[in-house]
Amino acid sequence: MNCRNYIFYFLLITGLCTYAQCDYSNLALTGRGDLELFGTKVKLHPDAYKAFLKMEEAALKDGISIKILSGYRSFSTQKNIWNRKYKKYTAEGMSPEKVLDKIIEFSTLPGTSRHHWGTEIDIIDNSVKTPTNYLVEKNFIKGGCYEKLKKWMDENSEKFGFYLVYTKNGYRKGFKYEPWHYSYKPISYSCFKKILKLDSLYMLNSLDIKGRDYLTTEFLSKYFNEQVLDINPKLK
Repeated sequence: MNCRNYIFYFLLITGLCTYAQCDYSNLALTGRGDLELFGTKVKLHPDAYKAFLKMEEAALKDGISIKILSGYRSFSTQKNIWNRKYKKYTAEGMSPEKVLDKIIEFSTLPGTSRHHWGTEIDIIDNSVKTPTNYLVEKNFIKGGCYEKLKKWMDENSEKFGFYLVYTKNGYRKGFKYEPWHYSYKPISYSCFKKILKLDSLYMLNSLDIKGRDYLTTEFLSKYFNEQVLDINPKLK
């Protein structure tokens, strides 16, 4: 064992290092491989699942019932989301180029979703009356139905390893602000580092999805640099 590995091992066993090494295969990293997942309707990486249960229990003591609307998503699931939105916006008369820009306001190209890792959660407060549209910003701001949830998460989520991914920051590019999307950093941090080593442009160019012919090299390069990379600095 070299010095660097010894130091990491020491930090790990003493509890001073909280970030596990990402042992995902490239297929698993992009939603196309088998992962060990826990949960029934919503599935997560085992460590993320255990951490969520602890956070859920703590929130309940404060009168908040955290419900996960979306956890792990496979490549196939993300592809279906992409194709469905492409058909919808095309039917509304938008040009293919504008359709692509519209989709990536909130949705990823399949293979690049953080939800592929089983570390991401989209959440609401199940203890309040459910609105027609769950995941919209107005629900999480002052006066919104999930205001109490958001305040609690701001004060407590990082204690359990969960960090907001797409923050409200005028300097951040890429995906729009998502006050409902949190990432379990002890696992996602190393997954993020590992995906940076993939040949992203080759992977994206090989996608078989709606609008494929309009995924130019320029578009894909911008997508990777802004949508994939421009996230909460605490997560990279």
